[in-house]
Amino acid sequence: MTEDHPTHIDPSAEFRARARIRDRADYEARHQESLVDPEGFWRRELAGLLGDWQQVRTGELPHPRWFVGARLNVSERCLDRHLDTPLRHKAALIWEGEPEGPQGQVETRTLTYFELHREVVRFAGALAALGVGSGDRVIIYMGMVPEAIVAMLACVRLGAVHSVVFGGFAAEALSSRILDCGARAVITQDGAWRRGTVLAMKSVVDKALESAPVDHVVVLRRIGETLPVTMQSGRDLWWDDAVDLRDPTRGGAAVQVDGEHPLFILYTSGSTGKPKGVLHSCAGYLAGVYLTTREAFDLRPEDLLWCTADIGWITGHSYVVYGPLANGASILIYEGAPNAPDPGRFWRIIERHGVSILYTAPTAIRAFMRWGDQWPGKSDLASLRLLGSVGEPIGPEAWHWYHRTIGGGRCPIVDTWWQTETGSMMLTTLPGAVAAKPGSTGLPLFGVDVAVVRADGSDCAPDETGLLVVRRPWPSMLRTIYGNEERFIAGYFAPMPGFYFTGDSARIDADGYVTVLGRVDDVLNVAGHRIGTAEIEAAVGTHPAVAESAAVGRPDDLKGQALVVFVTLRMGQTADAGLREAIRAQVAHEVGKFARPDEIRFTDALPKTRSGKIMRRFLKEIAAGKATTGDTSTLEDLGVLAALRAGNAEE
Repeated sequence: MTEDHPTHIDPSAEFRARARIRDRADYEARHQESLVDPEGFWRRELAGLLGDWQQVRTGELPHPRWFVGARLNVSERCLDRHLDTPLRHKAALIWEGEPEGPQGQVETRTLTYFELHREVVRFAGALAALGVGSGDRVIIYMGMVPEAIVAMLACVRLGAVHSVVFGGFAAEALSSRILDCGARAVITQDGAWRRGTVLAMKSVVDKALESAPVDHVVVLRRIGETLPVTMQSGRDLWWDDAVDLRDPTRGGAAVQVDGEHPLFILYTSGSTGKPKGVLHSCAGYLAGVYLTTREAFDLRPEDLLWCTADIGWITGHSYVVYGPLANGASILIYEGAPNAPDPGRFWRIIERHGVSILYTAPTAIRAFMRWGDQWPGKSDLASLRLLGSVGEPIGPEAWHWYHRTIGGGRCPIVDTWWQTETGSMMLTTLPGAVAAKPGSTGLPLFGVDVAVVRADGSDCAPDETGLLVVRRPWPSMLRTIYGNEERFIAGYFAPMPGFYFTGDSARIDADGYVTVLGRVDDVLNVAGHRIGTAEIEAAVGTHPAVAESAAVGRPDDLKGQALVVFVTLRMGQTADAGLREAIRAQVAHEVGKFARPDEIRFTDALPKTRSGKIMRRFLKEIAAGKATTGDTSTLEDLGVLAALRAGNAEE
């Protein structure tokens, strides 16, 4: 610990005084109640959300049923129930397009709850007129525009199952998802803005449909006449024309479904092979995202929440769309890249709209660090009151930079751990209840029973590294892998019988705080020492020249595994032998001499998924001198792999 980097940071007295949960005793009492009296806990916490239900849960892992007897429509729970309240004319979403003029001119739109509801009803009627009904699967392949959210909620209104595919995926990745879920229709747009250029999305859809035909394609005009689009007669329809042909008798009345009715399928890549279609159901998922949005963000009526995730990822589903809207919150969505037209864009957005809660990924935070403090320094960030981190472990250095430079030292940070499969947050530091420990995600949320165990299932001692598991069902857990129950069991329940196996390693300290160390296959065994890649990367990140790093192992005849660290530097820093040795010394000081990297490779960029996660399996292959193999459909930039393969190993 240093004066600049304390290991414990308490919430301010001012924040705690207004917080929903104000001390650890309150948190522990409610958490204990959620485990021992789930019936009473969930009935109180979800009052008015799910309607009537008979029993909180039947069954155990891997196939529980939650909120037995519930009949609901999630679209109705997110929209209609607010219309007879003061929320009717509150902003549901505020949208900003990417193009920005030299004087800061931007395109914005605001939809109130009344207006969003009206658009959803209209588009649900359009889909119904095309024959889309309960149980049908619909692919949504769009950018971050309001109509993407309208499309999601319109599908749900009809009882249809949506599968949102990130708008940057190529045709092959899109077609594989269409075929896997048996989609009946695709909703897309002519094109989208990204880093100052237009991505032609409809042409990608056309190519995908050559091998994966569907009945209907609905196309939103976003770019207009400057982007030529081919429309296939009898299959393709412009959004506005579809709405004009809508069935007015359907879409208005939301289809009521059982609580376990499928809500959406979201594809997530495995290490190899085809992506997995994670299936979530209605009542349990909505319960999880509703409660965690309210409690983890300490949500207040006046808040404007900006979760920077794309809706093509689970974070966008849970904390851009369903969690905030179920709570009657106002959300901000932004169409483009964080550095378009320059690295100050995020901070101008916050100042322009008065964002109060910012929820983003460590990979973005490290990019901001690399670009320099001068960019956030040009904007007024006083509206922020709470910060959040999601996607992968955030090292202490990035945590402190985020807290100091973006939050002005006054904003608590909720460092969250969860997965596509868990549906909603599982671990965090509730902002008004307990101190933050930078680098540790924190404590289990309500209804969540986690443990860190050894391979035989026995509990690890405090600070002992082990396997992170969940010991009992929770409402928002995945229900299966679509069309592949065998893969569902083999991946999540067979490795640790009786538990949900997260695939992550972790440790729990004496205070009960969980530190997630990364995927189990990212724990290295170097000369008999087990080292988590997250620990190495956190230590490397404390060097002031480093923007981001990724640690992997390569085979070594003497040690078993040698430690290789790929490093990107902050702007203005020079890669040389002296810096390599300084970084090695930093790791030896922070972790121990046994963890001193065998090799440090400087690189301009790391291979990442489009959601920002570093794809370490490719780095392992590169470090070992092997060809890169496996599914590359989620890679943001294939050129990064080519550059890494062409680069030289440390001499």
